[in-house]
Amino acid sequence: MKTHQIGNIEISQIIEMEGPDWAPLTFFPDCTPQMLQSQLDWLQPRFLDPTNGRLIFATQSYLVRTTHHNILIDSCVGEHKERAYSPAWNLRANTDYIAKLEATGVSADSIDYVLCTHLHPDHVGWNTRLIDGRWVPTFQNAKYIFAKTEYEFWKTKSAKHPTKYDDGCYIDSVLPIQEAGQAIVVADTHNLNDEITLEPSPGHTPGHTSVRIQSNGSHAVFSGDLIHSVLQCVYPDLVSRACFDKALARQTRKSFLQSACETRTQVFTAHFPSPSTGHIEPARESYRFAYVGE
Repeated sequence: MKTHQIGNIEISQIIEMEGPDWAPLTFFPDCTPQMLQSQLDWLQPRFLDPTNGRLIFATQSYLVRTTHHNILIDSCVGEHKERAYSPAWNLRANTDYIAKLEATGVSADSIDYVLCTHLHPDHVGWNTRLIDGRWVPTFQNAKYIFAKTEYEFWKTKSAKHPTKYDDGCYIDSVLPIQEAGQAIVVADTHNLNDEITLEPSPGHTPGHTSVRIQSNGSHAVFSGDLIHSVLQCVYPDLVSRACFDKALARQTRKSFLQSACETRTQVFTAHFPSPSTGHIEPARESYRFAYVGE
């Protein structure tokens, strides 16, 4: 299992699943065949499966170990969750996610904080697990940190239509945390400690946040879903089908890419293929993603 060091902080990937997923022109409705064709020489086979033409995505958490705390950033899809619109996510069972976490030397009960960049099903699933017919917190000793704008948006949506939005992931993966007294709703900009900050990066969802780390002179950011694919480094205007506010998503991504490039900030992405972390570099009139160590 690959680990990375950012100052005094150790970061490990916990990969739930990885492989071909969406067709590019379906996931990015504004992408044209010509745009895709011009990039195939480097997209295949690492980022685009040549056998089926689908984008290769990872679904993963990051375990962040500071001097004092174990922090989980995003909690993937989970098990036994009804996700009818996504067969790959629907009613998963007997997976090895918890075993992968424990392989780092950290148990579920040793997690101190869970930070969700946003409240989509593939970022909150392991918040809870099904025990005797009830959804209970997976990380029993953790506080779950939710940004206020994001939390209130999905709370309101769910109150009107409990199962309509994202197959009811608020009901099975967020509400039980609140009922257990383990949720902390914070301002969209929030300092967890001197090294870790939540900062707004809206567009994909109304209250989407990124997680920034600064430790001992080094810095990194967990980008969540403000960028899904390396294709968006080349074409920052491409917006995923899942984005709530497409214009704001474009604006946020462009600002992020420029800033990350200028500051040489290490980026830990949510869905890029493994090892999923690297730097944004200038390339012609746009950008490229340079994996760490390559």
